[in-house]
Amino acid sequence: MCVPGCQEVVARRLSRRGLLKGLVGTTAGAAVFAAFPPPRAAHAADVSFTRAVDLTHALGEDFPTFFGKPQLRMERTAEFSKDGFNMYQWHLDEHTGTHLDAPLHFSADGVGADEIPMDQLIVPLAVVDIREKAAADPDHQLSVDDLKAFEAAHGDVPAGGCVAMNSGWAQHVASERYRNADAEGAMHFPGFSKEACLYLMEKGVVGIAVDTLSLDHGASKTFDTHYTWLPSGRWGLECLAGLDEVPATGATLVVGAPKIKGATGGPSRVFALV
Repeated sequence: MCVPGCQEVVARRLSRRGLLKGLVGTTAGAAVFAAFPPPRAAHAADVSFTRAVDLTHALGEDFPTFFGKPQLRMERTAEFSKDGFNMYQWHLDEHTGTHLDAPLHFSADGVGADEIPMDQLIVPLAVVDIREKAAADPDHQLSVDDLKAFEAAHGDVPAGGCVAMNSGWAQHVASERYRNADAEGAMHFPGFSKEACLYLMEKGVVGIAVDTLSLDHGASKTFDTHYTWLPSGRWGLECLAGLDEVPATGATLVVGAPKIKGATGGPSRVFALV
């Protein structure tokens, strides 16, 4: 996923050394890994719920993508009328539709999707509503101030949990507004700020989630949010649906992440238990 100019940034950061150089000045470099390790067994208590909300978009070949080109092609390999069963072969980019970003996606040696512990995939969920700000400014980055305002109203974000950004962008998934690209190809949609990520790391949050195409805001060329969050051993979710149906606090997130060895992420079925 790149906008014009980002290939150079990615090339500079392909190694852990490059990553740490990219973090120096705004974080403590290597200390970011040791200072904010993701917690374990965050949701050991019994979970009760009255309904489940599907936070997953149905994925088709025409689903919008970061690069603007199709990332799913389904090739029929068996047909019921001829073979007695139906089957397709999928030609799929890992980061398509509602999907997981594993730490390995933006680090040289992070864990893959199959290695994320189960107790980090069933966790408390907080939903931060920035719909008004996103409507006024599609380049809005969820900020530390947004998080502090949320905590003033709802209490602390959950240690060991996930914080999701509800920007209202899911309503645009069937239109060009979802990518919201300008004449130069730069996209304009909300995401998490790097500073917000560092704040959530201090709070012990293990996952962040967005209803847009990227954890970073669309116009980013440096992907600071990805390079700050994922190499610390944490995960992200992109292209969520249904966040309007989930309360600010009290829900439990269930991430059906792909268990494919070495995967950097992948399409996931995601639920909120309310």
